[in-house]
Amino acid sequence: VCSARRPGTRRGPRGAINRVKPASLTDFTRVAAAAATLQVPASPRSGRIPATFSAAEGMASALDALAAACGRALLLGALLSQLGPCSGNSELPTAVNITWSSINFKTILQWQPEPTTYVYTVEISGINSNWKKVCIHTKETECDVTDKLEKIKDTYTAHIVPEMLSETEKFEEPSYAISPKFTPYNQTKIGRPGIQTYELTDSKLKVLVEDPLTPYRFPNKSFKSIRDIFKNDLEYTLYYWKDQSTGKKEVTSKSNQFEISVDKGKNYCFYVQATILSRKENRTSQKSKVNCTHQRDVLDEYGTEVFVIIAAAAIVILITIIGLSVTLYKCKKTKAAKEKEIVPLNNV
Repeated sequence: VCSARRPGTRRGPRGAINRVKPASLTDFTRVAAAAATLQVPASPRSGRIPATFSAAEGMASALDALAAACGRALLLGALLSQLGPCSGNSELPTAVNITWSSINFKTILQWQPEPTTYVYTVEISGINSNWKKVCIHTKETECDVTDKLEKIKDTYTAHIVPEMLSETEKFEEPSYAISPKFTPYNQTKIGRPGIQTYELTDSKLKVLVEDPLTPYRFPNKSFKSIRDIFKNDLEYTLYYWKDQSTGKKEVTSKSNQFEISVDKGKNYCFYVQATILSRKENRTSQKSKVNCTHQRDVLDEYGTEVFVIIAAAAIVILITIIGLSVTLYKCKKTKAAKEKEIVPLNNV
């Protein structure tokens, strides 16, 4: 009878899969030779089974033959157990191009090819955790394994198992593909931080950074941030420069707050990045969105054009004032002359 285990494996305590050393060709030859030496006893005189013999001799010979047959059966069973189960599903393709895609501890396991007449089941285990099944009998080529990786400092391995869906009893498990090892704390990518608030007052630029959230929760169901997980291993860097300038400066902080001195009356643009200090690879996060202050200086924005406009407007206003003044003066002078002419006539 075929074994219900994969070739070269056996189930240990709590569902763990332990390796069994496969039989070599030398082992097979030795077992087969031992089985071949077990023959039905022959007559000591003739070297063959006699045609006629007594009832006692017949019973003894039958028992010897039965013992030899049982010995062959036991040796054959031992040989089959060493060689592993039958290869009824050996034609199922093995998964390839297995990759871990993880951002802020949201982790997706991906592979190829797409299944046709079969399905996949994913088994995952860490060094310090037992094997667990997820995405059972899926026809997809990806599996969200986030919930199985909560021990973020553990190192995990996944098995991608192709299976046939059949109502018949299964006597074996097919071959499977093994993923690369994955440690969430060291390998998950850090997403884009947010800018919660920023303010430019006089010669101070204040920036408050918002931590990216993870899929993991506190007991009160609120989501943990990357700060909650990395703690002092997390550092932020603020990159800033004068608006319309290429000169970039940077400053780091262990907290989420920045307060830097800048030139008064000037506008600045900036972005932030997170850094995981203990890492050798994937140390920096994605860049945050670039933000710019909006305290606009009219002269910087429009240049000499504003002087021309202001000068022209001043000249027009001056000419208007002078014109109105001259007109009013002439009107008053004319009115006074008419009043002098009318007064003598009234006296006569």
